[in-house]
Amino acid sequence: MVLRRDRLWLALLVLGALCTALFALDVAADLASAVIGVVCIAAWAFGPRLHAVHPRRPWRLMTAAASFFLVGIIVRALLVDQPAPVAQIGDAFTICGFGFFIASLVTFQSRWGIDRHALVDGLIVCVGSALASTLLFVQPAASIPGRPLIVTLIAGLYPLLDTVTVLLVANLAFTTAKRQPSFMLMGAMMVLVFVGDLGYAIIGRHGDVTGPRLMALPFLLAFTLGGAAALHPTAKALARATPLPIQAWSVPRMLLIGPAVATPFVLTVTLSADTPVKRWALGLGGAAIVALLLARASAAVQSHAAAQRRFEHQATHDPLTDLPNRRMLSIMVERLLADERGDQRGDRAANVWMFYLDLDGFKLVNDSWGHPAGDQLIVSIGTRLRHALPDTATIARVGGDEFVIVQRCTEPEAMANARRIMECVEHPLTVVTAEGGTAEVVIGASMGIVQAPRNTRADRADALMRDADTAMYRAKESGRNRWTVFDASMRDAVRERVEIEVALRAAVAQEQLSIAYQPIVAMDTGRPAGAEALCRWQHPVRGWIGPNMFIAVAEDSNLISALGAWVLRESLLQLARWRAGGVVDDDFWMSVNVSPRQLGDPAFAERLGRTLRQTGVPAANLVLEITESVMVEGSDLTERVLVELRALGVRISVDDFGTGFSALGYLRRHPVTGVKIDRSFVNGLGTSAEDEEIVRAVVAMSSALHLAVVAEGVETEAQRDVLLALGVPLAQGWLWGRAVDPDAFAAAWAVRVALPAAAPSD
Repeated sequence: MVLRRDRLWLALLVLGALCTALFALDVAADLASAVIGVVCIAAWAFGPRLHAVHPRRPWRLMTAAASFFLVGIIVRALLVDQPAPVAQIGDAFTICGFGFFIASLVTFQSRWGIDRHALVDGLIVCVGSALASTLLFVQPAASIPGRPLIVTLIAGLYPLLDTVTVLLVANLAFTTAKRQPSFMLMGAMMVLVFVGDLGYAIIGRHGDVTGPRLMALPFLLAFTLGGAAALHPTAKALARATPLPIQAWSVPRMLLIGPAVATPFVLTVTLSADTPVKRWALGLGGAAIVALLLARASAAVQSHAAAQRRFEHQATHDPLTDLPNRRMLSIMVERLLADERGDQRGDRAANVWMFYLDLDGFKLVNDSWGHPAGDQLIVSIGTRLRHALPDTATIARVGGDEFVIVQRCTEPEAMANARRIMECVEHPLTVVTAEGGTAEVVIGASMGIVQAPRNTRADRADALMRDADTAMYRAKESGRNRWTVFDASMRDAVRERVEIEVALRAAVAQEQLSIAYQPIVAMDTGRPAGAEALCRWQHPVRGWIGPNMFIAVAEDSNLISALGAWVLRESLLQLARWRAGGVVDDDFWMSVNVSPRQLGDPAFAERLGRTLRQTGVPAANLVLEITESVMVEGSDLTERVLVELRALGVRISVDDFGTGFSALGYLRRHPVTGVKIDRSFVNGLGTSAEDEEIVRAVVAMSSALHLAVVAEGVETEAQRDVLLALGVPLAQGWLWGRAVDPDAFAAAWAVRVALPAAAPSD
């Protein structure tokens, strides 16, 4: 059976415990102690390699320390009966071992970093330990008469070495917030070393340098735990610390610091300060601890104040650009509006102006070059704005790609600022791409500008920002890469739009909308071949609301999916009723508009198929009308949904064809079955030769691709005649009737559908 490398530390613990038990029972004691020493030295030497621990220098130093400790133990045992200074040769090796061990701890500490609070806390423990060691062990050992000087020095040196070790271990413990098992094993090892040295320090008070064999047990256990620490998989975590966010005096920390603080007072009570050395030691030790406590308290107060300032800055500034954020901007605008001295500068025309800037094309940079490139762009724009605008201008980042600039200035100064802002954005920028290369990007911006009226209340800062935001969106709607100055009519339009959205949500939820149907006729017979389902809304208070208004609101507010699903379901149910009642024949189809958002739903085709099965309408009798933008801007998901719809048998027609990106390549790449010639070209038929040529070209292209052609917006017989001459087979418009409710449609057209009607080809 092969022992897993992540279980070797457990095997070493078992081996160490067994050897320690044999040593305690005096069964092959020398062999047991030698086995522990050799195995643990091997663990320190080779254990870090097993788990790819880096750096290995601290472990090499610890291996050297263990080697010197082991040699010291062996030499001390061999020379125990020799006179001084020969008997102290073993101590020389042990002291060297302490040197390497301390160097190892210092190396760990240098990797972790030194926190001043942890250092002060460690010094408090160190001073307390040093004071106790000096008065309890060093001074009594030095006072023993008739003993060689070398013995006295070594007896006093061990407690001091332990004190330094205590300082380093305490500092390590105070530095990290996460103590892995390897660290805990190392800490337990140090406790056992300290216990062992304490035992020798106690007997050293009476002049003894050797003691019972069992006094070596703590050192054997220490070796075992240290070797297990090197073999534990978490040994690599010792190369880095998890810093404590706050160096608080917690209960565990106070259990270490408390006894150290109490040491001078306890020793003063328990020891008689009958010599100047004791008095000076107690006085200096107590003063040092008090000074360290004061330093710790002062540092804690300073750190708290610094943390408070840092938190306040983080709460009020953007982390990427370090510009004020929306919260800080509101405060600064309120101060500007409340500052009456602004009107006392001599120019009564000065007022508070706000510029709301939104970057056009920022998403494209993120999608093309990666988010780091987008972050670089944001930082560069912020830097440019700071350099280009006056120092009196406040620049804030209030969103992902949105900046706000506020300044008290005159109107000519405000317009000059607007030009500077746009120039900052339009100038090419170089960014580092996710692949490590560089790319030059050019973006634009839409900006809304608003002037705060004089004597504006300070609490209107948010309202001012809303007005600037409204003007910015108006600039976007006007074509982007421009600025628009706010006027009150924009606020009224926004308020009306919000009110319409609220009413529309209720109308969709309560199915208060209706559907009207406009016939699509065969040009040669004048009989209806199909009908287009058009959503209508008669508001109980506002009255008639045109689809151009509420469809746009539905698109922006994400209501279009629910609204579109309802229109599809109701129009298919109506077609099923007409088919069942003989109002229309089996070739009659229903044409329904679908939005890009619906086509971006991966489950759209599946749900539509379920609706077709439930209503009993064949898929070929449904035509879905899409916009040209779906073909141009659609994603891979949209393309997949279109393919799934065609697989169902549903036909797909391009609405308003000719007004956008009417390229032959788009029609060939997408699974469309027909096009609808936009009314703007139909209007000019009979009077505009150019419109006639466009329609002729569309018919020729559609015929080559085997696409059905429908002309919309036909209002006059002259337009009808031109379309007939050009070979357009299907049309709709007021010439044959407006969109009407289902009953009116049936009454007007049922008697005219006796003969088969033409339909868009598959």
